[in-house]
Amino acid sequence: MSDAYIVSATRTAGGKREGRLFGWHPVDLAAAVLDEVVARAGLPGEAVNDVIMGCVSQVGEQGLHVGRNAVLASNLPQSVPAVSIDRQCGSSQQSIHFAAQAVMAGVQDVVIAAGVESMSRVAMGTSGKWSKMPEPGSATSPQIAAKYRDPRFSQFTGAEMIARKWDQSRDDLDTFALESHRRAVVATDTGAFGTEVLALTVNVDGQSVWHTNDEGIRRDATMDSMGKVRTLVENGCITAANASQICDGAAAVMIASERAVREQGLTPLARIHHMEVTAGDPVIMLEEPLFATDRALERAGMKIGDIDLFEVNEAFAPVPLAWLARTGADPARLNVNGGAIALGHPLGGSGAKLMTTLVHALKARGLRYGLQTMCEGGGIANVTIIEAL
Repeated sequence: MSDAYIVSATRTAGGKREGRLFGWHPVDLAAAVLDEVVARAGLPGEAVNDVIMGCVSQVGEQGLHVGRNAVLASNLPQSVPAVSIDRQCGSSQQSIHFAAQAVMAGVQDVVIAAGVESMSRVAMGTSGKWSKMPEPGSATSPQIAAKYRDPRFSQFTGAEMIARKWDQSRDDLDTFALESHRRAVVATDTGAFGTEVLALTVNVDGQSVWHTNDEGIRRDATMDSMGKVRTLVENGCITAANASQICDGAAAVMIASERAVREQGLTPLARIHHMEVTAGDPVIMLEEPLFATDRALERAGMKIGDIDLFEVNEAFAPVPLAWLARTGADPARLNVNGGAIALGHPLGGSGAKLMTTLVHALKARGLRYGLQTMCEGGGIANVTIIEAL
């Protein structure tokens, strides 16, 4: 079985709701990272065997096969195929898994795993809804309604449940969120994102400027300002300040076989060491990364201390906090450049975005192993372990 190598990885800087990336059609945003990841690898577009595009809200501008449309909008030959997938927030992390599996199986040699989400132009939730009982237009079927007391599965409810289960206070969550902003500020100011971000031209007050910095970072955030943000539910602890930001963005990761590396003269950045996906309770929903990490480490024959850096998606602060408590991981190794609370969470684009950051962070620090995981709708979680080269 062939190894699968990451040979290039890039992302856009995040755009806040109706912010700097609002003028970019999501198809063109996805096309931009496809072109960039090919250019960074330094191989001809016709060498790409497939494109796997993650996207959650595949309607409207992101409908009618967003992956194929991104290829058609890009500089890739129209002969390059594509597929669009939805594993909720883990969509483009799953894109990486599918790409690696194809390469490891010897079926394909060069596959681009990517993801996109313009949450400003295609609002979260527009692709469907849950109802307590089956009704026209609802994803709730009679059999789901019979199995679950209230199948209106909600990530917000799940986040509150995790906070209660793991005895997390509002201050705990806000403290974690503030640290996310602090780390993102440091990473931005020291140029840590410079090697991974694709600069895009955007219109600001009638002027064309470069968009290179994540727009959602709050430099003026304090515990006091965060404490004034209203909770989402009465007597709850989840707020907009300790949850991920709505974000526009795209990312792409090129996966290549040993043969492609050799014949195309590619330079591997990292090797896919292990991949895992598990599923559990769809009600608490967001807790699955804890158990998926246990399983991934066991099957990889590793311990948590063997991993140098972690990227755990900050969908809501309770998730990485519970993950830390469960795994015993060193908090200093977690989301070292900030996470989605500061940088944004462009849903289907986040998996490839986090992987891009993880690869570059390992390389910059001269470290070896990285682990990425994220909670996903329906109680699913992906885990990817990579070895930097």
